[in-house]
Amino acid sequence: MAGRVVLVTGVSRDLGRRFARAAADHPDVERVIGVDVVPPRGDVGGVSFVRADIRNPVIAKVIAKEDVDTVVHMSVISTPGSNGGRSTMKELNVIGTMQLLAACQKAPTVRQLVVKSTTHVYGASSRDPAMFTEEMEPRRQPRGGYAKDVAEIEGYVRGFARRRPEVVVTLLRCANVLGPQVESPIASYLRMPVIPTVLGFDPRLQFVHERDLLGALGHAVAAAVPGTFNIAGEGLLTLSQVVRRLQRPTLPLPGFALGGLGGALRSMHVSEFSPEVRALLTYGRGVDTTRMRRDLGFSPRFSTAATVDDFASNLVPTGGRTDRLLADLEHRLPSARAAVESGAHR
Repeated sequence: MAGRVVLVTGVSRDLGRRFARAAADHPDVERVIGVDVVPPRGDVGGVSFVRADIRNPVIAKVIAKEDVDTVVHMSVISTPGSNGGRSTMKELNVIGTMQLLAACQKAPTVRQLVVKSTTHVYGASSRDPAMFTEEMEPRRQPRGGYAKDVAEIEGYVRGFARRRPEVVVTLLRCANVLGPQVESPIASYLRMPVIPTVLGFDPRLQFVHERDLLGALGHAVAAAVPGTFNIAGEGLLTLSQVVRRLQRPTLPLPGFALGGLGGALRSMHVSEFSPEVRALLTYGRGVDTTRMRRDLGFSPRFSTAATVDDFASNLVPTGGRTDRLLADLEHRLPSARAAVESGAHR
């Protein structure tokens, strides 16, 4: 990475900021430019922050002015959050990526593109294979939301790779990221004092530790291996095994009732369940990581089980509060409770 000039998008979020700072500390990197619409909240070290919206063609001027040769795209978001509604989220994800790729295509200095994608692109359904490999397509094409955004983004990335064959394009499909410092829909869900589950289902889950995600991104930049790679810790756990490790009680609910948890979730500062998360918590998903180890040459330090254990190390067990918390959730879900009771008496 000698003399490299690296541009990182999405540095206002914790993982983007931490990766940009780590890249700036690398002895072979000359400069790191962090780009986002709002400044990062934490210390960015030697990163030069540029306030810019990648949906705007101005990103091309930033790449040209800074002589960027490596772009790491980390600004694809899974929930609207404070950025606005679903339409704003789609603009940030899809339109933003299109503008970024257009800027990269015009820039003769760009020689490498690394894109952080997600295993949500495979979906989750009852017809899924035991393990998804990178060549496989989802059994059910996403109709909207985050998964559809990611599918479109990956299509645009593949188109860019065809138009600029001299650029090394690496696409990392990351499993759900977990760790003590991670803020995400899945992390917030697993931090709940009582964890709602889908009645009759025990999905298989796979995680990548936050430190391994940062390691995979850094390795991808250094190794410059083109291709698409699943990134996940070794092994899988069922949701019941995960919650036992977290020492949390569960509240089994009919699948449709998860969509009615909005008020209860907001009171606990948890994002409402997206269609992708509801499908994952029903059917689960596993991905094959052979290509990651064999071709990319990266091996995570944390297995899925070790990732969950490290995540649990900062959590306070909630077993003693079970009755009160269950009663509170049931009070907020009278329709779900009635559905369960009527099903039990049929």
